[in-house]
Amino acid sequence: MTAKYEMRGGPVADIEEARKQFERIDTDGDGFITAAEFKTALAQGGDWNVTEAVAEAVIKSRDLNGDKLLSFDEFWAQLDK
Repeated sequence: MTAKYEMRGGPVADIEEARKQFERIDTDGDGFITAAEFKTALAQGGDWNVTEAVAEAVIKSRDLNGDKLLSFDEFWAQLDK
């Protein structure tokens, strides 16, 4: 049985799918999602109302180590609940 997790843009079936989605959002490929990258991804998904401040707040709420960036582990932790 494959666990499914819901995210904007559709279900994430497993950790491999989550990794692919993370890599799509992490446009500079540095292994972290910034608020700007998150905002851009949401806009590309059709959510044009997200401001930089909102994106920063979302990242902050998921940022376990306080570096203002979202690592894959932090990204996955939100999905794997």
